[in-house]
Amino acid sequence: MNKTELLALIENGKNSGIEFKRDYLHPEQLAKEIVALANFNGGKILIGVDDDGIISGIQRDNLEEWVFDTIFEKVHPMIIPSYEEIPIDEQTRVAVITVGQGTTKPYVMRDRRRENIYIRVGTTSRLASREQQARLYALGGMVHAELLPVSGSGLADLSQDRLKHYLISIVEDKEPPIEQNEWNKRLQGLGFMHESDGHTHSPLCTIAGLVLFGHTPRRLQRQGGIRWMAFPGKEKDYGALDDQIVDGPLVALLNNFDEGKTILENGLFENLVTLIRPFLSEEKKEIDASMRRERHWFYPVEAIREALVNAVAHRDWTRNEEIEVVSYSNRLEIISPGSLPNSMTVEKMIAGQRSARNQLIVEVLRDYGYVDARGMGIRNKIIPLTRAYNGREPEFHVTEDYVKVVFHKGDISRDG
Repeated sequence: MNKTELLALIENGKNSGIEFKRDYLHPEQLAKEIVALANFNGGKILIGVDDDGIISGIQRDNLEEWVFDTIFEKVHPMIIPSYEEIPIDEQTRVAVITVGQGTTKPYVMRDRRRENIYIRVGTTSRLASREQQARLYALGGMVHAELLPVSGSGLADLSQDRLKHYLISIVEDKEPPIEQNEWNKRLQGLGFMHESDGHTHSPLCTIAGLVLFGHTPRRLQRQGGIRWMAFPGKEKDYGALDDQIVDGPLVALLNNFDEGKTILENGLFENLVTLIRPFLSEEKKEIDASMRRERHWFYPVEAIREALVNAVAHRDWTRNEEIEVVSYSNRLEIISPGSLPNSMTVEKMIAGQRSARNQLIVEVLRDYGYVDARGMGIRNKIIPLTRAYNGREPEFHVTEDYVKVVFHKGDISRDG
């Protein structure tokens, strides 16, 4: 970084990724800011700059040594930022500490036998709430939220017909369990139910078990299901053409004895595609040789289906929001709660890197053929199908709160 770049940073002021500190700060203050940035998206700490942007400069000669002693002593797991000093004039220097986004979250500040988790909120660093801590543990792969128990749930909340098909046709059990205790034990082994405490509580469904096989997951899991909305214009307004929540088990009920896997009862994806079909497609005026009107989609339906599956498979279950699918006059947006896991980026995702947040859900969806066998649906399906359909690739937007895929409306004169 040169002087011009530094002065531009200072002029723009503090934000979620930029922090100003005077040189006389305590070790705990520096460690707190480093932890908060590492738990966020990374950023820079400028030492020698007041909160109001006044450049006071650094005074101590051994600042770099002091910085790294503080980090090694108080920041865990260990993170090594970059350090540089930028001269403003002959007497004044500003130190720039650049912290990357941490890959082993959550990071903590250790002080007086306590470990505190800090996060970045706007221009301040503050203690993470219980929900925010859970999210960081999930991002770091230390907690698999899909395996958490769902309060108030039990075996009766799961579709036994779907479970029987899964056990016999996919897992290849010779026969399904008969007694409830046998069912509980078998499903605990598969990760679909959570062990009881051995005293008064019956086994509970896990999030994965409930969303995959539950009759109505949203009844017990508020963020279950998918919210579908359609608007006539380019923005959300009060005149929605449609607004409803689709609930039900993710997987369809298939015919056990049909090699063609005939669907006996739709799953969530099939029901959603049926619901949105009138809003995302249109019949041609001409009648074909079989006396039928051909239907053209405004978007490649296979790409939409792949994006829907990804939104469910990789969503963050520590968040209370449901997935949203929103149709506008010029685009379709699919929004999945939660950012990308840890060090995953849009560029890596498009290149074909894989990082499943909910491994069990992904594996079951792959068993049913919903998920691309190689786990590269974005690279091999969504992007090429959309590009071939209307010459425009989808857009991917990632924030701390969500991952959004935007499909631009195609010309219905093309084949979908």
